[in-house]
Amino acid sequence: MIISARAGNLLAVAACLGLMGYALYAQEVLALDPCPLCVLQRVAVIGMGLLFLAAGLQNPGRIGGRVYALLLAAVALLGAAVAGRHVWLQNLPSDKVPACGPGLDYMLGAFPLTEVLDMVLSGSGECAEIKWSFLGLSMPVWVLIVLLLMGGLGWSLNWSGKITVPLPTKR
Repeated sequence: MIISARAGNLLAVAACLGLMGYALYAQEVLALDPCPLCVLQRVAVIGMGLLFLAAGLQNPGRIGGRVYALLLAAVALLGAAVAGRHVWLQNLPSDKVPACGPGLDYMLGAFPLTEVLDMVLSGSGECAEIKWSFLGLSMPVWVLIVLLLMGGLGWSLNWSGKITVPLPTKR
């Protein structure tokens, strides 16, 4: 089955909405407050969702599709780098975990954005704590996997203008 770039991009928007819906569910219902690195990962998912939406609505030609492919890949890789850093912090020995720092809201109000990014990416003890897991993998691991898959999908879908999905054959 061949899926057009427009349909694939709009399906990817739905996937990003689902991811953000679960993130809000985890925050509000499961009471899992996001750490600063989690917030940056959410920004990456939202950024990808907006790019997928723009590509789906615009339905660009070959050059525009390739621009979207590059932008989606860049956002996915940046988000994956943040998620990778988060996974690394979660796997540090307890004596190597950095001390907890101030909250993101405070940092954004008190420091320039470049310093805030530096402090957030250096991590804190709050980011090293594993509060949720599924199939033995923490939420940042799942976000890392999803960002890489969505980035690959966005790349291949928009670079070529379509994607072929193999369907099982009847025997």
